[in-house]
Amino acid sequence: MIAETLTMNTPDGPFTVISADGAVLASGWTAELDELTGQIHPTLRPAGYTAVRSLGSISDAVAAYYDGRPEDIMDVTVLQKSGPFRAHAWDVLRTVSPGKPVTYTEYALLAGNPAAVRAAASACAFNAAALFVPCHRVVRTDGTLGGFRWGLQIKGRLLAREAVA
Repeated sequence: MIAETLTMNTPDGPFTVISADGAVLASGWTAELDELTGQIHPTLRPAGYTAVRSLGSISDAVAAYYDGRPEDIMDVTVLQKSGPFRAHAWDVLRTVSPGKPVTYTEYALLAGNPAAVRAAASACAFNAAALFVPCHRVVRTDGTLGGFRWGLQIKGRLLAREAVA
């Protein structure tokens, strides 16, 4: 399979998406493809990549997000693979509403295992499809941002943007 790639300019910097068959395999705030390719599960990793000018509904959803419609990203199909808890936890992240972040403890509870706070945090850390699987909507119990692969400055801006959307 050959995947399509697109780097878009956003207020938070370059945002690159890797897509195959209409599904996001990986995405993040970088213009460097190699910062994303290693995040794709080996069984889903494409044989090659081709740059495109548009990813249709995927790039439209990113544009809509930055135009104040963060809910549009939830309509985009995402394809990630992992163990049962992490895969379920990624699905649960997609139910967290924009402007209503949850704590890591609340996220573990939503994922069905309140004792699995570290596993829930790990699901965030290994999420390849940033923005589309909104791990940025999980914060520490004290309200501080915690970690984010693409930097706390971007995480803070995403949360602030969603709070007013």
